[in-house]
Amino acid sequence: MSTEHQGSAPILLAFSGGLDTSFCVPWLKETYGRPVITVTVDTGGIDAAAAATLEQRAKELGAMEHHIVAAKGAYFDRVLRYLLIGNARRGQMYPFCVGAERVLQAQMIAEMAKSLGTASVAHGCTAAGNDQVRFEVALRTLAPGLEIIAPVRDRAFKRPEQLAFLEERKLPIPPYGAAYSVNRGLWGVTIGGKETLTSDGSIPDNAWVLTRDAFTHPKAPEQHVIGFTQGVPTSLDGVALDPVTLIESLEVLASAFGIGRGIHLGDTVIGTKGRVAFEAPAAEVLITAHRELEKLVLTGRQSRIKELVAAPYGDLVHEGHHLDPVCRDIEALLVSSQQRVTGDVKVLFRPGSCFVEGVTSPWSLMAASKGVYGESAGEWSPADALGYSKMLALTGMFHTRAGQQAGSQS
Repeated sequence: MSTEHQGSAPILLAFSGGLDTSFCVPWLKETYGRPVITVTVDTGGIDAAAAATLEQRAKELGAMEHHIVAAKGAYFDRVLRYLLIGNARRGQMYPFCVGAERVLQAQMIAEMAKSLGTASVAHGCTAAGNDQVRFEVALRTLAPGLEIIAPVRDRAFKRPEQLAFLEERKLPIPPYGAAYSVNRGLWGVTIGGKETLTSDGSIPDNAWVLTRDAFTHPKAPEQHVIGFTQGVPTSLDGVALDPVTLIESLEVLASAFGIGRGIHLGDTVIGTKGRVAFEAPAAEVLITAHRELEKLVLTGRQSRIKELVAAPYGDLVHEGHHLDPVCRDIEALLVSSQQRVTGDVKVLFRPGSCFVEGVTSPWSLMAASKGVYGESAGEWSPADALGYSKMLALTGMFHTRAGQQAGSQS
């Protein structure tokens, strides 16, 4: 829908409070001559004080209204649950701690735009990042008639230019200014800065958000127990908790040890190589614990098939295709695989490390066997073991024999 058809209808801006979206509020007002309504979809990392600060900042920047949408529970139920069940990581290390929520945020923003009677939605994504793709794929899928405004991308504004724009107007500057781009959600934090623009350096210690000082002031080891029910985390140290509260509690505990800190180097959605620092304490602990519990209760074939679908599922979510029907198909398989993934996992936190000390489950396949690995046979005899070894060797024997026969004929 073209701009001239929008009249004086407000522009709904997806607002994080960072430099890009802070810049967008006054720029949109001045450029389009229309009121701006900011909306923050809370998928984690926003407490009451942070929510109040976001609203105040939005109003000071010139927003006519500010809305915050509570979405942490929906984020876990619709997205994180399946990433956890799949033990999903990108590049075998990055647990999709930020970015996986963008489609859900786009859904809620599209719904709010409809309720507010506007067809104009804006975001602060750049042309070089992944979020522009995630937001716009989702928005166009949900509401093809929306006018999508992307000033930072379409006008190629640089961070120093945005900072100068705000300073000239004596408007609020985000805490990190132009130095670092920080995104925070229920599953963790990502941090981008000059150090992540190349492949050979780390960000300084004071740029970390959750794990700052974890290694300069190391803590003594701590033991904790995480309980799972059908693949979903349901208790911490014997206390029953809903998944969101458990994740938030675990983030506080594990971040003090520097657990889940990393720098991910990989392929972006648009095809370039990209690098970002991340902190995912709760994700790191839960994926590690869940993976070990699965090893105790799933068959080998279940685990292998799960791995085959979990990786592409993570990629689909990461690339903004979570609305594709194939994701529902994969989720159905993942849920089915978790029927027996119930039990407790004992973990030991040490600086930079989450060590699994032990796993228990009423569905333990290890406990179900009468045999003891490396010690004694159970349901089979020594003669059975001998025959089994011979049968397994047949393919190799035939391959060797065929080679010998061919060699003798040449």
